[in-house]
Amino acid sequence: MRLDKYISDSTAYTRKEIKKLVRAGAVNVEGVTASAADMRVNETDKVSINGETVRYAGQVYLMLNKPAGYISATEDRNYPVVTELVPEEYAHYNVSPVGRLDIDTEGLLLLTNDGAFNHAVTSPKKNIYKRYFARLSRPAELADVDVFAAGMEFKEFTAKPAVLELTEDPREVYIEIAEGKFHQVKRMCERIGKTVLYLRRVAIGGLNLPDDLPSGGIVECARDELKEKIFGSC
Repeated sequence: MRLDKYISDSTAYTRKEIKKLVRAGAVNVEGVTASAADMRVNETDKVSINGETVRYAGQVYLMLNKPAGYISATEDRNYPVVTELVPEEYAHYNVSPVGRLDIDTEGLLLLTNDGAFNHAVTSPKKNIYKRYFARLSRPAELADVDVFAAGMEFKEFTAKPAVLELTEDPREVYIEIAEGKFHQVKRMCERIGKTVLYLRRVAIGGLNLPDDLPSGGIVECARDELKEKIFGSC
């Protein structure tokens, strides 16, 4: 690829700024001062700017512990959006949320600039189950487990068989669904006569939300590890 693409994909520098840096002799490729911004480089080449190494990462994968009060979008006129939580060092990647969580729902949300990955995770055809912890207004019952397992018919879609897992406190349950339709978990709980008082997504496939990731916290994930954990469970 071109050197300027390598750097622009990996830093906040614009193409114009990169050209100036190259002309000033500030860019080094494999121990040699770069001769031109359009020179060819490989992803594995060691590139540095003013002595600081630039790590190539054309695509980035971030895990967010989404707090309540944020919209799963890149912009909104009325509410803060999850991309506002992205640290400055990742701002130039222009990531988007993978799927969505309701504004009052917390927990695991991925952000990436890899469109193919985004589509694969959110596609119902992939049958990737998302796991949620929910606190209900009324105790769940064993009969409710069977209702979830049978799937549910809604006006605009048919929910695939889902998992309702009871805990010692029947008002606190875990729910696993293969889709991610608008208010789906809440609507499914309403079908069994319960209102969701609190909802947090804790896993996507085999990818779990780390216990030590604080609300609003973001960590970068390795692409291969993400794919293995998420799609390996299908």
